[in-house]
Amino acid sequence: MSHALVVDDDLDSASMLSELLALEHMTVATAHSLRDARKQLALQSPDLVLLDLQLPDGNGMDLFSDPELLSNSEVVLITGHPSLDTSVLALRLGAVDYLVKPINVKHLRGILSRITKPAVLKAEVESLAAGVASTGTFGPLWGRSPNMQRVYEQVSRVAGTGVTVFISGESGTGKEVVAQTIHDLSRRRKMPLLGVNCGAISPNLIESEIFGHEKGSFTGADRQHQGFFERAAGGTLFLDEITEMPLDLQVKLLRVLETGRFMRVGATQSQETDVRIIAATNRPALQAVASGHLREDLMYRLNVFPIDLPPLRDRMGDVTLLAERFLEVIGRQEGKTKAFSAGALQQLQQHDWPGNVRELRNAVQRAYVMAIGDVIDAQWLPHRHGNGVPSMPASARILVVPPDEDSKASLRIPLGVSLAQAEQAIILATLRHYGHQKERTAATLGISLKTLYNRLKLYATDERAEDRTSA
Repeated sequence: MSHALVVDDDLDSASMLSELLALEHMTVATAHSLRDARKQLALQSPDLVLLDLQLPDGNGMDLFSDPELLSNSEVVLITGHPSLDTSVLALRLGAVDYLVKPINVKHLRGILSRITKPAVLKAEVESLAAGVASTGTFGPLWGRSPNMQRVYEQVSRVAGTGVTVFISGESGTGKEVVAQTIHDLSRRRKMPLLGVNCGAISPNLIESEIFGHEKGSFTGADRQHQGFFERAAGGTLFLDEITEMPLDLQVKLLRVLETGRFMRVGATQSQETDVRIIAATNRPALQAVASGHLREDLMYRLNVFPIDLPPLRDRMGDVTLLAERFLEVIGRQEGKTKAFSAGALQQLQQHDWPGNVRELRNAVQRAYVMAIGDVIDAQWLPHRHGNGVPSMPASARILVVPPDEDSKASLRIPLGVSLAQAEQAIILATLRHYGHQKERTAATLGISLKTLYNRLKLYATDERAEDRTSA
């Protein structure tokens, strides 16, 4: 049977918490001061400590001054006035969550359902850390470079807590994989991790998708719909490309983060929510605020624990490891093993990988398909001229070859155009060729559907800007 310690100088509050914990089949001890708490901790190490911040003989966080006292206990702070500073300080000292007075029983039960001995989580993290030295992997994350090891350290530190995480990094750096790793190492791992790409959902539908809607709340709403906040209950909600969320919806998200309650579209009553938020963006947070894509107050509410993922060009020492890992995985899937030649590995190191890890993975997959024998040479890998610009075929004629058709559709691009212009021309031509079927377009181009949506949105924005300039 699990044991809990309630440290609260409010006798009524301590009594109520003790009764709630007893109903959850826990043994309970109480303390009404720091002195009493230290005595109880010395008598029996609890699985859970509910710790009030304001006590007669000091601040509840003073208990953290002796690490041995709380070394094998989960600590949840009790506060009447939650704040960002409190969250950050609690994280640094070792608390995993906090309860706001008056106590939300549903929130408390959610915390109790996730009790895990700190020693268990520590052992899992140590096992993953050992894998970095031996295999260059930290769970699903790959790389031995110093800046990736810093990411692993941050993930290890934040995963076992309940605080909000804000991941930033260029497209293709692996933000979703980091979110998955945090969830897998968290106390919420038995509950779902749901991801929503805020840039891939129509602005007219995104509120309904995130918060849900009631039957009849708008035209076409012929049944009640549960949104991501409900479906992720007890687990983690990953809000990817958060800067693409409409500003009016950002206001509602901020309110949910502050109150822990949300409303379905068309509802008259709010609901409690118990999810952990991990947000991500491919824009620097302050730049997104300055450009009007992210509300400043929401940024500060999300940016409790920031993790900045390095682009691949800043960890070139990991390119060979990543490429060989991708090749190994593809070989298992296809049932045939291939290897890189020395020249191919050298060429991989010379490319600057503007598309980051995703571009590298796509390049390896293409080279695997195109290589006739068991050895992949440099012929089918990206390469650069001396000026650092990726080369194009001398004819400057791009052939789009549909994988399910015998005919070739071609697109002529003049020499001298920028890579961005060439990319836009290829994407739009391929999209037209497939009758605006985005899934087939993305598959043919070897990019993710999310990347395609982001590119199309960028092109539409640029076109509107040109129209305003010429008007």
